[in-house]
Amino acid sequence: MKHLRRYLVAGLLVWIPLGVTGLILKALIDLMDKTLLLIPQQYRPEEWLGFTIPGLGFILVFLVVLITGLLAANIVGRSMVGLWESLLERIPVVRSVYAATKNFAEIVFSDSGQSFKKVLLIEYPRKGIYSLAFQTATNLGEVQGRTGEEMICTFVPTTPNPTSGYIIIVPKKDVIELDMEIDEALKMIISLGVVVPAWRRDQIAELPLELPAENKE
Repeated sequence: MKHLRRYLVAGLLVWIPLGVTGLILKALIDLMDKTLLLIPQQYRPEEWLGFTIPGLGFILVFLVVLITGLLAANIVGRSMVGLWESLLERIPVVRSVYAATKNFAEIVFSDSGQSFKKVLLIEYPRKGIYSLAFQTATNLGEVQGRTGEEMICTFVPTTPNPTSGYIIIVPKKDVIELDMEIDEALKMIISLGVVVPAWRRDQIAELPLELPAENKE
């Protein structure tokens, strides 16, 4: 029975990730294929091909985003985007949602700055209990002036959905900076802590405490 259980678990570990990955990819492809409905029916690919090709919606979305980026990168495109944004800023509810979304997108996708570039360990929700966090800002203005300390703004994501979470502002001296990459931390959060990133042996010397004997081998 032990051998049977081991083989079943080994098989599930192969098929479950493949199945979940396939379902997610299929859902994304189906969602993007719906963008083809924006094209007039007589110009849709299936009309002149005679059959449907899954994934054409992804190509359409990619081309639209790429062309939009090319247009927005020049002077004429920037002026058009500026006019569009000034129009949205005059709509009471829309301007708040648009501004917040734009700021978040600029922080996440921008190569400059330190936002979402570092994985941190902070004592939350109480002292002695640690949580993974992402650094979002270091120049906190009034917050730093009021506290009289160098503060760091962090984002503590929830699990298994890392898109929601809490803004936690902590003193820099109480923050532990980790070596793991952003994607490694996200894998650990999404997997409920089951997937733990590997740590290189040459980093063991940086630990403040002695490692267990089995981890030194």
